[in-house]
Amino acid sequence: MFMLISFPLMLVPLAVYNVLVLAGNVNPWEDVILRNELAGGGQFTLTLGEALIIVSLLLLFLEILKATRIASSSIVDHLLSTAVFVAFLVEFLLVDWATTSTFFILTVIALIDVIAGYSVSIRNASRDLTIDR
Repeated sequence: MFMLISFPLMLVPLAVYNVLVLAGNVNPWEDVILRNELAGGGQFTLTLGEALIIVSLLLLFLEILKATRIASSSIVDHLLSTAVFVAFLVEFLLVDWATTSTFFILTVIALIDVIAGYSVSIRNASRDLTIDR
């Protein structure tokens, strides 16, 4: 159970991105996966890259909820989230097929995960701190 709670959810978009690119398609992020005519006459399209960003934002929300836990395992969770962000950053800087706007947005989402996780933990710790005068 401990492993599931401390699993960094932002590892999922990183893995999905890498698997889809390594499967042979050089840039699958522009592929349209949904096209719908709206009542106002406009056309809504959703690309694979945009869908991955939406899923990542939902996972970010779950990560922020996980950060509100007060337990010693939250330290491990923050360290794993930091490691995932570093993996995103290194891949963005060093791998040519990771230099897309989709991957950059995923990297920013991973950074927000790290910052929010530490911020929520610090805020929770300051509420638990009592000073006697």
